Amino acid sequence: MGRTDTNPRDTQTVALNALVWTLSDERRADRLVSLTGLTPADLRARLAEPGVLAACLAFLEAHEPDLIACADAVGATPDALVAARAALDQAA
Repeated sequence: MGRTDTNPRDTQTVALNALVWTLSDERRADRLVSLTGLTPADLRARLAEPGVLAACLAFLEAHEPDLIACADAVGATPDALVAARAALDQAA
């Protein structure tokens, strides 16, 4: 299991980088909005909320190929993304 004692700022940065990656593909972005119920306006208005960032990371966790691809693209490990989601869930 990955570490969950991450710095909150680092956790938020990891989550934001993952969100940017997620939104960079139209089909994936549409799937995020559809499955989480978050609208683009919600994402803009609530971007700093731990619960919103955790939901975005949970979306990636639910589809392992996306989780692995995202981790590779943002220079993290899948475990780091999972740990960031857990930390954000605790902060929410």
